[in-house]
Amino acid sequence: MRCPFCGTADSKVVDSRDSETGEAIRRRRECLQCSKRFTTYERVEAPALYVVKKDGRREEFNRPKLLSGLLVAAKKRELAPARLEMMVDEIENELRGRNLLEVPSRLVGEMVMERLRELDEIAYVRFASVYRSFKDAEEMRATLEDVLAHPPARTDQRRKRRPSGEKGGELSLDLGK
Repeated sequence: MRCPFCGTADSKVVDSRDSETGEAIRRRRECLQCSKRFTTYERVEAPALYVVKKDGRREEFNRPKLLSGLLVAAKKRELAPARLEMMVDEIENELRGRNLLEVPSRLVGEMVMERLRELDEIAYVRFASVYRSFKDAEEMRATLEDVLAHPPARTDQRRKRRPSGEKGGELSLDLGK
């Protein structure tokens, strides 16, 4: 490993530990020439994973491209970019866990939409509008109606919907008079 400061190939490992995600080993090294310290990561080199597009083209799985699409869908939403990165990690790990060298783009898109729907309904509809290439407002309406008719299960209290006809902001007390 070459020192990023002086370019010498001689260094010693000062400390080794798993990275935060457990996907790599983090090594602190010290250059034997200039005595400066630097960090390296050692990862298992996974075989290439290809995505087969609708038209039959094959592209290597592109994490930044998937994350970019999620960030666009989640723009101005209260979703932490780190949560979206975790989603990309989950999807990539699940795909690689299937031990396939090629996966259909449809599978990747469905995995994204399934997770995104649970995370944020607006980001889900935005992503779906691009992924499904809505041809008109009617197709978008059908997706919106499906989201409203079958909301994702949440334990989050702020997401509870009021029964039809119930108005918010009114307080009614029966004092027995």
